Amino acid sequence: MTKFLHKKFILPLLAVIISVMFIFTLFSGYLGEKERKNNIPVVEVRYPKDGATVSKIVTISGVASDPDGDKTIKRVEVKTDSEWFYADGTTKWSYEWNTYNVEEGYYTIQVRAWDGADYSKVKKIKVRVFKPEVVQSDAHKWAVFIISANFPEDNESKLGNGGLYLAEEMSTYFIENYGFPTSNVYILFDDGWIRSDNGFGERIETLQERYHQYDITYGAATKEVVVSYLENVITEANNFDNSEVFIWIMGHGWGDTSNPWTGGKLLERSGVFLWNKEILEDKELGVILSNLQSKKTCIIVDACFSGGFADKTIYNFPTFFLLRSKIPKPGRVVITGASKFRVGYASTTEGSLFSILWFKGLTTGEADGYRPGLLETGRPTRFKIFKDGKVSVEEAFYYARYMLKEDENLKEYSKMEPQINDQYPNKGILRSLRGLMLG
Repeated sequence: MTKFLHKKFILPLLAVIISVMFIFTLFSGYLGEKERKNNIPVVEVRYPKDGATVSKIVTISGVASDPDGDKTIKRVEVKTDSEWFYADGTTKWSYEWNTYNVEEGYYTIQVRAWDGADYSKVKKIKVRVFKPEVVQSDAHKWAVFIISANFPEDNESKLGNGGLYLAEEMSTYFIENYGFPTSNVYILFDDGWIRSDNGFGERIETLQERYHQYDITYGAATKEVVVSYLENVITEANNFDNSEVFIWIMGHGWGDTSNPWTGGKLLERSGVFLWNKEILEDKELGVILSNLQSKKTCIIVDACFSGGFADKTIYNFPTFFLLRSKIPKPGRVVITGASKFRVGYASTTEGSLFSILWFKGLTTGEADGYRPGLLETGRPTRFKIFKDGKVSVEEAFYYARYMLKEDENLKEYSKMEPQINDQYPNKGILRSLRGLMLG
């Protein structure tokens, strides 16, 4: 009887236990699955606004986050036509859209974020691409300011926002005093973002989102964007016989700072770093500018070891003929902030030293009458006949060179040796008797 009762109750008991284990396993798996479920990220577009009208190169920008943690965003993708492209950045991202290459009309910008497992919902905005016609007027002038200052990973090598502020100051002066149309003034800075702590901190907003006194065009100083802007300026300027082009480039130069004699540039080209450590060599710039027909052009490259852009080494001696950039041509004044063998200097809040002095001589009138002097070192004039109340770009150069040599407060920077290749208005022995006047 006992044995019978044991079998009678043990089998149902085992069935209950097995059922409970099965149900527990089923629900624990469900709960675990629910616990491990990934929450999709969220993406927003901050600029441009939905329904906005855009032109030229547009910095599409926004933010992305993930409910599972704001540092889990792996990438953000942007689509303006049929293909997705990676944006720059994650939680704060941007993408440079070149509308020069598209037709006028309405476009849908689509953006999505990916956290390594799932995509966000696609954020869509509609914009209108508008290409205003070139207005026939006497103001056929273009100015391009290119600054790459904060790409190094170590803060000690960053140049801050000073170059941006100097470019904005120069562009304002050109607009107000030389008649440069605001639509023809471009400032390309870093990756198109302004950062906190004078460039050393985190992204705050894109340059196109900031308040501007004038409606000038902002963009990133990436190689792709720089080349695109220059090519479009060249195309537009070539439509007019009286066009005027000003190009200013500031950033880190390519060279060896540990070599005190030649900077490692004896048989090397000069180059300037653009954003993301991309290098623009002197010959590359020469090729880009080879089609520029303007006979009134000033090009300033203010960077370490930059003399090669002017086809100069040091003390106004020419570069070896096989290393010529071919940037200097009739109708052009090419200036560099340092020789091919020397470093340059810059303030993180005010910009590069040579350009500060050059701009001061230009705007204050102090450079009026300054002459080349021995080996283009610069000297004030001894004759009133050379003072006409105006300052040419060459006079401003010689003023800056002179101040670097003679100003006691600047003695430690005197070895920069800025260089000039003056071919305005043309080649020949008399070419420097007529200075290039902006405006």
